Amino acid sequence: MSATTLRPPRHRADPRAVAWWTVQWLILMVPVAGAAVAAYWFLTERPLWLGVAAAAFAAGCLLLAVVAPRAAYRVERWEVTDQAVYTRKGWLTHTWRVAPMSRIQRVDTARGPVQRLFGLADVTVTTASSAGAVKIEALDHEVAADLAERLTARTHATQGDAT
Repeated sequence: MSATTLRPPRHRADPRAVAWWTVQWLILMVPVAGAAVAAYWFLTERPLWLGVAAAAFAAGCLLLAVVAPRAAYRVERWEVTDQAVYTRKGWLTHTWRVAPMSRIQRVDTARGPVQRLFGLADVTVTTASSAGAVKIEALDHEVAADLAERLTARTHATQGDAT
């Protein structure tokens, strides 16, 4: 039996992921920031302190939409070895997900409409684990298709019961 050491995965998401994630955050945060400003404007007698608070909240929302994708890009990693697929995510708490080749049951790719605009795709590796699938996000769509094909071939050739 060989000992495997867990080291940081080597690959990052595609650099276009930052723009895609920023668009996702803006889709969420612009209405939230707008609602805060609209609530101040239409539902209050407009005290100055509340206007400052609403503006600060809106600015914080928009700042988060710009900063969060860049922070995620810096920490999220993935890698596929002969033994396993693994990912690392998280800003404060790093979460490692490992799927041994012998346990992989399914490999899927997905591309949402906004993702297609950026030429990106996700690869989801499903195992029998109750913790759920291992998801590699925001890869170039051709890299994702090639990875799914290689994983499918590799898991088919791996001895094990995939349960």
